[in-house]
This record gives sequence, structure tokens and C-alpha cells, in this order.
Amino acid sequence: MAGESGDRSQDRFASRGMAELLAVVGRLIRRPRRGETELPIVVAIGASGTDIHQGLLRRLRRPSRRRVPHVEIDAALFADDHGIRPLLDAMHHQLALDAFGAEPFAFRHYPLARWLMDQRLTDVEVTERRSRITQMLRDWRRRPAADSLRGASDAETAFATAYRLVLWLVLRAVPDVLFRAALSGRLPVIGGRYRWFMRQQYLAPRQSGTFIGFAERLTTDQRTGEQPEQVRKLLVHAFLEDLRAGYARRVWSPTGWRRTAYPVLLLDNVAPGNAGHALLRLVNDVRNETGRWDPLLIVADAANGYQPVDGAGSPLRLAEVGIGLDDWRDALPEQRRLRRADAWFLALGSDPDRDDRYGHPAVPDLVPPAPPWWARRSIAAALVLVLLAGALVWASGRWGPGCLPHPTQGEISLRLIDGECIGYSDNAGYVFNNDPGQEALRGVQERIFRQNEEVMQVWQRSQGRRPLMTLVYLGIMTGQRTGPREVSYVSEREELEGMAVAQYERMKMSAGTDGKALIRIVIANGGKQMRHAVRTVDLLAGLARRDPTVMGVIGLVESRTTTAEALKRLHRIGLPAIAPTLSADGFHLNSGLYLQMVAPNADQARLVATYATEVLEVDEAHIYYTTGDDSPLEDDLYVSTLVSGLTDILGSRARDRPFRFGDSLADECGYQGMLFFAGRYSEFDEFLEALRQCRNNPPLHLVADDSVNRYLANHQLRASAPGNLPVTYVSKAALATCSRLIADAERDESRRQFLDLIRRDDLLGERRCVDGTSPPVGERVALAYDASRMLIEALEELANRMGIKERTLDPRSVSPVTVFTQVLLQNAQRAHNGVTGPIRFDPQSGEPREKRLSLMYVPSVPQVDQEPQEIFFCGRAQPDDPPGCHGASPLPAPTPPT
Repeated sequence: MAGESGDRSQDRFASRGMAELLAVVGRLIRRPRRGETELPIVVAIGASGTDIHQGLLRRLRRPSRRRVPHVEIDAALFADDHGIRPLLDAMHHQLALDAFGAEPFAFRHYPLARWLMDQRLTDVEVTERRSRITQMLRDWRRRPAADSLRGASDAETAFATAYRLVLWLVLRAVPDVLFRAALSGRLPVIGGRYRWFMRQQYLAPRQSGTFIGFAERLTTDQRTGEQPEQVRKLLVHAFLEDLRAGYARRVWSPTGWRRTAYPVLLLDNVAPGNAGHALLRLVNDVRNETGRWDPLLIVADAANGYQPVDGAGSPLRLAEVGIGLDDWRDALPEQRRLRRADAWFLALGSDPDRDDRYGHPAVPDLVPPAPPWWARRSIAAALVLVLLAGALVWASGRWGPGCLPHPTQGEISLRLIDGECIGYSDNAGYVFNNDPGQEALRGVQERIFRQNEEVMQVWQRSQGRRPLMTLVYLGIMTGQRTGPREVSYVSEREELEGMAVAQYERMKMSAGTDGKALIRIVIANGGKQMRHAVRTVDLLAGLARRDPTVMGVIGLVESRTTTAEALKRLHRIGLPAIAPTLSADGFHLNSGLYLQMVAPNADQARLVATYATEVLEVDEAHIYYTTGDDSPLEDDLYVSTLVSGLTDILGSRARDRPFRFGDSLADECGYQGMLFFAGRYSEFDEFLEALRQCRNNPPLHLVADDSVNRYLANHQLRASAPGNLPVTYVSKAALATCSRLIADAERDESRRQFLDLIRRDDLLGERRCVDGTSPPVGERVALAYDASRMLIEALEELANRMGIKERTLDPRSVSPVTVFTQVLLQNAQRAHNGVTGPIRFDPQSGEPREKRLSLMYVPSVPQVDQEPQEIFFCGRAQPDDPPGCHGASPLPAPTPPT
């Protein structure tokens, strides 16, 4: 209060002219209830300019619940015309702050123009510039859209909030074609700003044809041919347009109605040659040339002798400012029509007499009037709370940015849990994982969703005579580490590819193959390390109740305690689960409806121990284990059972210890025994880096578990590995490598069919196993393919028994448990002839007996062009093969397909 009293006492000793000016400014900034007020550019010349500047600033800064938006800028800091943009940036920064008791200004046009002027296209080919700038615009457009949504005031009306939400959703989900249409300005809502740029008059935008062409002209390296004056006017025009939009009175938003005072620009030390002088001239010209009103009141001060334009008349005395303002308003229409260079200037001179004998006029406080009652925050907030409180409570626990399902007719159910999008989807309305670098993972999902549509069309054309089976893929679709050199989600991508191959195979069968099942695939996310898999299974339970075609779950990805809990829940709801790669010992104890496609860790431990004692002939082994992201060993059932199984077999000859990032392995240099890596692939790169110090004295026998094949699939990681380290690792599906598939194609029908499928152009994006330059096929592709085929064949056998060829199969007549039982019955009669070898399940555990496990040899990790060679194996490749473990014979050189 003392400070405010001091300010008022200083105002009392100001001159009569100063008081008159303060009163005039107070009237100018008060926004009328109807219509708008034309605002001059007030220039105070001479000694009184500083008094005016300080007097206004004191009043504008007085403590108040609401204050007049204002900007104070020293023009002397911006030296010439090139300082126009920095000066506008300073104004933009201050007005965008939430510092005046009302919503900050939402600038939409000026930031876009400024951003375009900073872009460079020098390194982009001429033919690619338009597509590049389109993508750049789309990426830039998403950021402010999300920011706008997060910054929405709680006082927005229900319509305004819904408008912002729809806008944000459209900008995230709109296809490229529609976004290009938005750039043309033809689409409402999202095309408005681009339409404005093409309709404004500076730089002749229509000569460019499209906004993309105009945007290209604004970029740094393409702007050299444009007139600098036109560029500066465009920036000023865009800035004023954003202020104008902030004062628009719209039915659906109270923001414009709550702005009851115009913003004030206090420009100090204006002089010829600095940017302040250029700004005054540009604002005058833009107002004349566009004919548009804007809400900016400019009050500038300058030294004696300053003239806003050449040939300007004598400035008014401060005491005559009221009369001068009326005269200016009367003359403005004609001055504007003639586009006078001083049309908007109201120049004021000194007030030499400072005569206080006649008293001062009453000076109102420079405080914004109160907004209309219906536009006040409390009223609007109450309305929003009444209309949206229930919906927000319901939605906040389910969705969020990046986890918003598209409103389609398909099956999508999502929940936002710990920042991850948990749930399931069967269509392109939601594709899991939008992280950079995960295009392959998204691509296989999109492929499956397209095939889902085709499957339903084929099924409808068959009039139900082809059984329809829905399989759920449950994996880790989010949350894994995605470092710059790291390939994540390899298991998930490959297993989805295998299911896509099986889906495609059945879908492309001829129309006359009644009784051959069709597959629809639902993709589900259990979250990082399957931490939220139980929640996902709960959602899948609802899907299984609604959809009787849901017959089982494939995937599960990692043997962890969280996966075990999800498996228990699947058993309770009656859904069978088939795991392509899980191998933790005793995992079958969690469900009586469980099968796994690979040998358990006990078999892997016997394979490694046999290789160490009979082939390497070593007396001891050092075993290092990791669990990934520092999860406890007891939670990682894969690692813990593998380590315990190997140490049990080797006994006192084995020593196990954990490995963590930064640990030294100097003691292992030159080690003559077996050095075994029994951890997750995500730490194998760090493990190899720790061995780099061995240089010319590496450990003699480095062997790794099957998780490492995910590391070896990453050529970027391998390129930086030590070149003197050969690696031998376990493979669960060596029979499904390209060289083996090609070698066995003539004598094994299942592998020949699989090879033909993955070589198709229209299936996995790139043809696999065609020649030495084509991409390889991951072993999980064949494992997931075999798992899907077993369930398909079981359903087909059941349908055949029920006479499906003569009538339509009622999905409710076949339960998931019936299909699972049929799998076991067929397997008891004969081993399933899979791509990955014959599969004969133990009926008690669901684990395969004598399933092929191999040791693959990589002579040099960085040499990515060398396919790993099988050197040792246990299990059978054909049902009549001898049991036991054997050294592998070299394969014949593959012949390319004709």
C-alpha cells in the first residue's frame, strides 16, 4: 500500500498535460462492449516522453487482480531494420506469459512464419523439398496442438474444450492425404492458418500455387530473392493477426469476451535507424494496406527533433491531446484511404509551462473492466465441471496422449497404466508403439490388421462354411529400451510375422476349401517386462465372453513372475496359451492349458554342459548372468532356472556371478574354461565391451544363451563389437534359418511351404531367404508359425468331425478348451511336423520332448555378412532321427530359387 500511495503522490505532481494524456490512454485501452476502437500510434517527442513512459508504466504495473496486457521494450537495443524480428520476438515472449490475470495470448501465425524462416533446405534435393517440408510442417504442427490441449483453461466452455480435444485428435491421427488437404486451406479447423497465409497480400502467396510452395520461399536459403520489406511486413501482419484473433468474440469460447482492455506497447528511445522506428512505420503501412483492425495501442517516446515520417507536421501539446485525438479520428478514414505514411501517428510534443493552477482532470486507474458475468471464470468453470467431470474421471484412468483409440467398429480396449498403453486392438484404429525407430514393429501390426479385414470378407463370402478362429498375440509392445544402436521388440516383431504368415496362408486358399480355418489376430500389450499382463488378460476376458471365436493366446515373450501370474489368470478364464519361446523350467505349473514350442531350460543346460565336457573338454566354467533393467533374479525365471540348471549339472566346476554395467572382466582374459553368458540380450553388448580390454588375449571359449540371437540380429550393435571374439550361442530354431530351409526344402514339405511363403513379395515387406543379399528370417517367425498352425489344424479337425462342409459352423459349439484338447489328441497320435522340427508334447507338462536345440558359431561378431553355422545340437530334425546330442555336419551350398 505504501508503494501505491507513493505512485499516486508522484502522479499528483505531474503536469496537466501529463494527466490529460493518462486520461486519454485510460479511455483508449478500455474495450467497448460492442464494436472496437481504432487505436493510434502515440509518439511523445522531447523531454516529456520519458515522463509519459514512466507514468504509464507505474500505473500499468500497479498490483491488481487483473492488469492491462503490456510490453515494455527499449528500442535502442535493436539497432536497425534487421532488428524487427528480435523486437517482435521480445513482444511475443512477453505477451505469451501468463502475467496479466487472464489467459495468455495463443500465437498461431507469427510462430509459424518465424519457424519457416529458420528452416534450411540446402541439403535437400529439389525434387524432394516439398515432401520434406510437408513432413517438417506436420511434425511442427503436432507440438503446439498437444501444448494447446494441455494448456486449456478450466474455465473453457464445454464446446471449446471438446473443440480443442477433437482438434488434437485430428492432428495426431489425420492421414498424410488429409494433412496435405489441410495445408491447402480447404479443411476447416486445421486449415485456417494456412488459408490465412495464402490470402494475405505480402510476398504474393498465390504465385506459389500452394502453401507448401509459399513456405519453401520463406525458408532461409530460398528467401534471398524476396523483397526484405515484404518479409518484414508479413511478420508484422502475422503478429497483429494473432492479437486480433485473441480478441475475437466467439460464441463457443469466453476467452475473447474476457479481454476487456487492449494491450499496450511501451516503446522507449525510438530514433531513426533503430528497429523501433522501423516498427512504427511498418505498423502504419500494414494497417493502411490490409484495412484490418488490430487491438495494439503503441505509446513511444523519442528525443527532440524526431519525426515519424519525413515532412510530418508539428506535434501537439500534451494538454491538447484530447482534442488532437478527436481530430485524428475524424481525419483517419481519408488518411487511410490515401495510405498516408503518417495516417496512424499521433505525435505529442513537450509541455513547457507545466501549469497546475487550473487543477488536473480525473485520471482513471489503468485497470481492465470486469468481464460480463456469463464470461467469468467461475461461471464457465462451473459449467465445464458439470458437463465433463464424470467423463474426465472415467477417461483419465484409461486413455491419454499416445493412448487414444480411434472410434472404429473393431475391437479396441486400452488403459493408460504407468505411462504405457495397455490393452488390445484388432484394427488400425490403434497400432501399438509410436517410438522412433519402431517402423518394422508398426508395419507388421498394420499388415495383420489389413489381413484381418480381408479375412472377414473371405469368411462372409464363405457364408460361415470356413471356421473362423481369433488368436490373441500377447507380448511386450511398449517400454523396452530403444537406444540409438539397439533393436528392440525383435521377439514381438518376429512372432507377429510368424502369425501373419499363417494367417496369410489360410486366407489365400481357394474359395472351394470349405473346412479350412481362417484366422483373425488380436494384438495385446502386457507392458514392460510383462508387468501389466494381468490387467491385459482381464480385458481379454471381456473379449472372450463377447466373441466365441477367441480360441487362444500366443506369445507371452519373457519367462518372468508377472508372466506366470498372467498365465494363471488365462487358465482361470479358460483360454489356452502357447508360448513360442518361453523356456523357464516349471512354467507349465501355472496353467493346465499351456504348451511351449521350445525345449525347457533343463535341456538347454544339458546341451551347454555336454558341449563343454565332450567337445570343448574343459574342466570348469564361469557363468555370468543379467536380468535386464536391474530386475531381481528371482523375478526373471528364464535366467534363474537356466543358471541353476547349469550349475547343478556342472557342480563344483561352475562358478556363477552377476554382471552389471561397468563391471570389469579383466580376470577372464585368456581364460581356458568355458565363459558362459546367461543373461538377457540387452546387456550382451556391455558384456562384450567389458571383454575388449583382453585385446590379443581373449577368453578361449565364449558361449551364450539363446537370448543373444536378438543381439546378433542387430547389425549396428555388432559392428562396434570386439573383432577378436568368436561367439557360440544357443538357438531354439536353427532348422528355420535360411540356409537350413533351403537345404531341407526338397525333402520336408512343411519347410518348403514356409520358405515359399516368406519369399513372397506381398507378405513380410521384403522377400526373405531369396539370395545372399535378401534379409534373413528370424527363428521366432517359424516358432510362432508352428504354434498358429497347431491351433488351426485342431479347429479344422473338429470342424471336419461336425460336418462343416455341409453346414455352417456355430462358433459357440467349439470352446477354447476343446481346441486345446484336440491339439493334445492329435499330438498323441503323431508328432506335429513343424518348420522348427517334430514337436511331441509331454501331456503332463506341455513341454516338447527331444525338441531340437542347437549351438551356432559366429567366428567374428562384427562380420554381419556371415550366417551363423550350426556346430552342435541335441534333439531331432525329423521324427526318425536318432536321439541324443551330435556334432553338426556342414550344409551344402544353397542354390538360389528359379
